Amino acid sequence: MNTVETGGTRLACFDEGSGEPVVLVHGSANDYRTWHLQRQELASHFRIISYSRRYHWPNEPIPQGVDYSMAQQVGDLRRLLEALDAGPAHLVGHSYGAFLSLLLAIAHSHLVRSLVLAEPPVLPLFVSNTPRPHEILKLLVTRPRTAASIVRFGATGVAPARKAFKQGDLEGGIRTFGTAIFGPEGYRRLSESPKAKEVTDNLSDVKAEHLGSGFLQLDEDQVRGVRAPTLLVTGQRSIGLFHRLTDRLENLLPRTERIAISGASHLMHEDDAPAYNAAVLSFLGRHSTP
Repeated sequence: MNTVETGGTRLACFDEGSGEPVVLVHGSANDYRTWHLQRQELASHFRIISYSRRYHWPNEPIPQGVDYSMAQQVGDLRRLLEALDAGPAHLVGHSYGAFLSLLLAIAHSHLVRSLVLAEPPVLPLFVSNTPRPHEILKLLVTRPRTAASIVRFGATGVAPARKAFKQGDLEGGIRTFGTAIFGPEGYRRLSESPKAKEVTDNLSDVKAEHLGSGFLQLDEDQVRGVRAPTLLVTGQRSIGLFHRLTDRLENLLPRTERIAISGASHLMHEDDAPAYNAAVLSFLGRHSTP
């Protein structure tokens, strides 16, 4: 493992294999360890760069009172590609990391060769960070299933988790949020697995993300303007909200393919790594330079 200097901080990073660069961008409550079932197999075909995002283990933790900024995270990804001379790269992102990858493709298209996006939480396509009543009412009329999913997720996940984090209850916050994403049984299995150590190591980041400035705004024209070929990945057992958000991206992105990993949840790259890896390698193979 190496470290890369970017934007005034150092990021833990693995750089292995050879060929066209593929950058793995992890989600919330994660770090580079989440890709342990992908790195070796993908590195047999490509140059694989996996890193821990700013403030995520084992990097320096976020200082008290500092904003967890999505714009800063996008900037870090850009500077990482430039520092490692890795652009244009194939970006493989999960959840929050998939959202970052999409934003980089919008802002710096010359650095992105293709995108693999696993359930990015692109809620700004529908509502603001703090949804207003008129936004929900409009959505109820135009997209009732999406509106219902957003309201349910906010009421059972985001709002109570944020309240717990504000009160300093980190474990209660992550339990509430994790249950909203994975369901009670799914979160129980997760909390009893070796994965729990990774989540625990990144609790302060999850708190900072929930209490920070939130997602960057995103509009439909920006998404329509993405020219990089894109593979959208969902877990068959993921909550309805992620399927609704992915439906919208599929309609907007001009060069898109889609696959659902059977029997998998939001952590599809860990739930069924062979199926996920096969889908990613097939997509990358079709969009690489011969």
